Amino acid sequence: MDQFKVAMVGLDLSHLDEVLIAQIKSLAEILDIEKVYFVHVSKNLILPEQVSQAYPDLMAPIDETIKLEISHEIEKVHPPLQVPFEILVKEGNAQDTLLRWSKIKDIDLLVMGRKKVRTLSDSLVNNLTQKYPHPVLLLPEAQKPLHIKNIFIPIDFSDHSRVSIRLALQIVAKTNGRIQCCHLFEVPKGYSKTGKSFEEFSTIMLENAQSDYAGFLKKNDLPELPCTFILKQNKDEADNIMKEAKSNQTDLLIIGSRGRTKSAAILLGSVAEKLVNSNHEIPMLVMKEEGENMSFFEALFKL
Repeated sequence: MDQFKVAMVGLDLSHLDEVLIAQIKSLAEILDIEKVYFVHVSKNLILPEQVSQAYPDLMAPIDETIKLEISHEIEKVHPPLQVPFEILVKEGNAQDTLLRWSKIKDIDLLVMGRKKVRTLSDSLVNNLTQKYPHPVLLLPEAQKPLHIKNIFIPIDFSDHSRVSIRLALQIVAKTNGRIQCCHLFEVPKGYSKTGKSFEEFSTIMLENAQSDYAGFLKKNDLPELPCTFILKQNKDEADNIMKEAKSNQTDLLIIGSRGRTKSAAILLGSVAEKLVNSNHEIPMLVMKEEGENMSFFEALFKL
C-alpha cells in the first residue's frame, strides 16, 4: 500500500507517548510507512526571564530538552524502529501548529492517542480528526501490543465504504487477519400505513439491505465478506457499532468520513463524529478520500 508513506505522531510527554511509539513501530511495517515525524507542541518554549537569569545553567533550551526526552523514549523500543524518523518540537497553538506542519511535511497519516478517561486533550483530538484532510489513526492507551487480526468496518455502501474495505483487504493480506463488516438499517416511521407489522417491515428492510450489500460488492469488484445487519431501533448508531465491534474482539475499527455537503466537507459524518467522541477503547482509523477537505485546508493556512 502506498497511501501512508509519511506519518505524524502527536506526543504530549505523558505516559501515552510510550504506547504510541511502541505501536507505530509495529504499524510502520503493516502500513508500509516510510518516515515518521514525532511532534510535540508547547504553548511556550521560553523560560521566564527571571528564572533564566537566576539559574543560567538550569537546563538546555526547552525544545532541545524535550527532543532529548522523546529520543530516549524512542530508544527504549525493542526491536528498534526500522524507518527513518524526525523529532519536531514546536511552539504555539497545538491544533493550528499540527495542521500547519502536517501540510509542510506532506503528511499522509496523523496518529494520536486516546486516554482511558476523558481529558482536555479530547477536544484537540476531536477537532484535528474533523479538520485534517487525510486519514487519522486514534490509538487507545492500552499497553498491549497492537496485533491487527480482526478488522471491523461499519459500512453504508458509499465510496467511503469502498475505500475502507480496500485498505482492510491490504492489511489482512499482511497480517493473515479477517474482516467483519456491519450495516445498520431501520424501519421507516410510516411503515404502519402499509398495513404491515413492524416485524414484517423490518424483514423487508433487512432483505433490501442484504441486496444492496451484494450489489455494492459486485459493483466495486470486492470479495464476499461477512456482514452483520443490525436493526437500529432506540440506540444511537455509534452505540450499536461499538457494541458489535467489542463482541467481535476488534483490533482495528475502520470508519469512513462522510462530508455532509460538498461545501462543508470539513465535517465528519454524524456517526463517525460520535465514534471519535466516544471510542476510547478500540484502535480506530478514520479514512478520508484523497483530496477531501483539501481546499479548506489550503485556504486556512494560505500555504
